[in-house]
Amino acid sequence: MNQKKKGIWQFIKFGIVGISNTAVSYGVYAILLFTGVHYILAGTAGFIASVSNSFYWNNKYVFNRKNEVGGGKKQIAQMFAKTMAAYAGTGLVLANFLLWLWIDVLSVPELMAPFINLMITVPLNFLLNKFWAFKSRG
Repeated sequence: MNQKKKGIWQFIKFGIVGISNTAVSYGVYAILLFTGVHYILAGTAGFIASVSNSFYWNNKYVFNRKNEVGGGKKQIAQMFAKTMAAYAGTGLVLANFLLWLWIDVLSVPELMAPFINLMITVPLNFLLNKFWAFKSRG
């Protein structure tokens, strides 16, 4: 498969994994909102829950790094740290800033705001994961 098709296929698989990440993140977010937790704390908790899900599936399914790292704990820990950092920038800092913007400034409903964020954060997350967190050594 040529590089362009491989990149497109990776983005499609990344989107599929992203659907599960969204379900995890949004589920935690919504449950916490309904229990009275502030939306920023709820968003942060949803982020933390979804990053592990994302790392597992991106490592195994999207970027196929499981065979390259040979299961070495150090390499896996480094990739997880990079994944956490990549998502922290877009999924925590940027997403929480955008939640504040949509909800407090623009009066978007709290349950709708996370979906608007996806249009911005998904492409950024893909690029950060592909070219940094799961970048091939060769």
